[in-house]
Amino acid sequence: METISQSELKMDYAIALSTLKQSDPILATLIERVGACQLYEVQLSGDLLFSLSRSIFYQQLSTKAATTIHRRFLQLYPDTPFPSALDILNTPDEVLRGVGISRPKILYLKNLAQKVLDGLPTLAFFEEMDDESIIQTLTPLKGVGRWTVQMLLIFRLHRLDVLAVDDLGIRAGIRRLYNLAELPDKKTVERFGQKWQPYRSIASWYLWRSLEIYS
Repeated sequence: METISQSELKMDYAIALSTLKQSDPILATLIERVGACQLYEVQLSGDLLFSLSRSIFYQQLSTKAATTIHRRFLQLYPDTPFPSALDILNTPDEVLRGVGISRPKILYLKNLAQKVLDGLPTLAFFEEMDDESIIQTLTPLKGVGRWTVQMLLIFRLHRLDVLAVDDLGIRAGIRRLYNLAELPDKKTVERFGQKWQPYRSIASWYLWRSLEIYS
């Protein structure tokens, strides 16, 4: 699979917005208020180690807290944009704890680093696979659950039809946008998502943005 350019992503998003507006008038009002989709501007570069480890940092934390800890982590390795697997394994746990990484996440990071050294497939390998196959391949890793891989799919592999039904931000966005009495459960999120196929990643981005503009 060839690398997708920003211009190609913009074109994909334009088609997605037109489709989403037609299929869901309520979401259409949010799209009009937020404006053009800027997901392509925040999609990440980097290898599999960088992408999965970043998702691990963001597990069960606010975006602000996770961003701060991730930045402090990267500052431990000033001579490289991102540490190698060996760099992570050679960093004492107490040093990682010192920048705010929890003990379980240190275990997850070092296990991931070891798996990379042991021959975990590269991103190029996963680019040829469908979403569910990638999820099933990576979730046996410690600390890498379905949500973690879904963030990889959205923000690194540029998959357009991913819906993280357990994501608190998406659930909160649905609750607010559709005036629900309580946070929707997994089945309810899936039901809403049926209207957004095949652009559920784009719909998710707008739901995340809704928490900012309606807060």
